[in-house]
Amino acid sequence: MQLYLPIADLPVNVFLILAMGAAVGFVSGMFGIGGGFLMTPLLIFIGIAPAVAVASVSTHIAASSFSGALSYWRRRAIDPAMAAILTGGGIAGTALGVALFTLLRRVGQLDLIISLSYLILLTVVGGLMVWEGIRTLLRIHRSGPPPLARRARAQGWILGLPLKMRFKRSKMYLSVIPIAGIGLFIGFLGAIMGVGGGFLLVPIMIYVLRIPTSTVIGTSMVLTLFTMLIATVLHAATNHQVDAVLSLVLMVGGVIGAQFGAQAGLRIRGEHLRLLLGLLILSVGIRFAAELAIRPEDLYSIRELGLNP
Repeated sequence: MQLYLPIADLPVNVFLILAMGAAVGFVSGMFGIGGGFLMTPLLIFIGIAPAVAVASVSTHIAASSFSGALSYWRRRAIDPAMAAILTGGGIAGTALGVALFTLLRRVGQLDLIISLSYLILLTVVGGLMVWEGIRTLLRIHRSGPPPLARRARAQGWILGLPLKMRFKRSKMYLSVIPIAGIGLFIGFLGAIMGVGGGFLLVPIMIYVLRIPTSTVIGTSMVLTLFTMLIATVLHAATNHQVDAVLSLVLMVGGVIGAQFGAQAGLRIRGEHLRLLLGLLILSVGIRFAAELAIRPEDLYSIRELGLNP
């Protein structure tokens, strides 16, 4: 059954969009991440313009994050003070990202920048996660001790930063500078690429800031919720690229898939989950590399120029 997307100006198979939403929801539920890094590329691969894909996926991520953040709040697994600082930096980063998004769209370079950003980010992050996952599995197989000394050195420079604050829920005493900086980076990235940033934020908070895992996921979901809400509003107001029909269908499929993904994630060991996630991220990055390397059928494109952005 064909469904017309008014903003994307494209007819699509509604069952295909539902299946994509369910598949990404399954991945989100299994790995505890937003899934924007996967959903946005999938939409681009089926022919939806990158600008519309990035703007529309923001609503899908915001809805998923709200449900998850509410659940973690009820279990007291969110650090309110840390979430507030992350969100402050995230909102500023989102505003900067949307401004750059609008500028790149005006000069006609947005599609290229989005593709290159996905290529670089996903191949690097996916490659590192696969490498770390393989090393962890080999270490477990050999029953060797984990490299604790290396992790301790990686955190030393952060402990010397000023403007420290006590975070009671996480039982940490840290400077607000790296926390706000991380929020700024994640918000900027989300506005440009249509990703919640959970697949980057959670490892950074755990391995760099050494924040307890018990509060990391819930706190990161609060940041994702607010940055994606702001991104949706700004994209709709400045670029008019949010396709409500597409977002609604994706959300329906995502809610269904997330339930099955969460159940599947409970049956798989943590190190296996990290390796699978790394392989998934790396495969999407390689797919983008192939798209950029393949010679297009049409060497020229026609774009209408106007006064409105």
